Amino acid sequence: MDHQALAAELLRQHDAGEQSRPLADLPRTDLANAYKVQQHFVRMLRERSGAAVAGYKVALTSKRMQAMCGIDHPGAGVVLANRVHPSGVTLKASAFGRIGLEFEIGVKIGKDLPASGPFTFEMLAASVEAVCPAYEVVDDRRADYKLLEIATLIADNAWNGGIVLGEWCTSWPDLAAVRGVVSLDGAEVDSGHGRDVLGHPFEPLVWLAERLAEQGAGLKKGDIVLTGSLVTTRFPAKTEHYRFAVEGLGAVDLTVEV
Repeated sequence: MDHQALAAELLRQHDAGEQSRPLADLPRTDLANAYKVQQHFVRMLRERSGAAVAGYKVALTSKRMQAMCGIDHPGAGVVLANRVHPSGVTLKASAFGRIGLEFEIGVKIGKDLPASGPFTFEMLAASVEAVCPAYEVVDDRRADYKLLEIATLIADNAWNGGIVLGEWCTSWPDLAAVRGVVSLDGAEVDSGHGRDVLGHPFEPLVWLAERLAEQGAGLKKGDIVLTGSLVTTRFPAKTEHYRFAVEGLGAVDLTVEV
């Protein structure tokens, strides 16, 4: 399998504005090769932009998101520094094949972690320096979700198109119990709890550390990790303003201009 050629094909599809579709040469459950394609795809994006790696996203950590996508386990992608935005940013929908918004708890890692396990919840919790309310901006390129499969999703960097971060908090309440409320143009439209992502927002960190260890890598001080959406993705079809407020953490704002 030519991982670099598959990554180049993904980049070509993005540049051409083509609809997302399964990669014919990548078996739908072959995650090992999917992550190798992702590594080449991210390298190509970095060579084009000059951006450093800012951290990671963990996808499909809630039952609602897994049901939406028809995939029953998490996946990871890389977040590049040129795709990190502050609260209040306005993003243009035209910059994406199809923009989607996910509503998450973000984490900043406060110390380097080893590149080998075992990893425990307590270890990862102790590594967290700060948390914040956050959006992940995804670009699903008008995917047909009936055809969606995990390998191509992973190869395509788990569709990461950016992240939007609220203010970092260095102390926080019980993150399993906190409620996150999504408001659209001032009206509440959805909500979820921290426990909806694998039971606690730090559990995806354990999963991520284990996955990175498979590549001989580890989480580093300063890495930002988005831990998965508490609710299902929203796809703005007109100009909309969103606020995502998490108990004890504050709120993060985003406008999508269509």
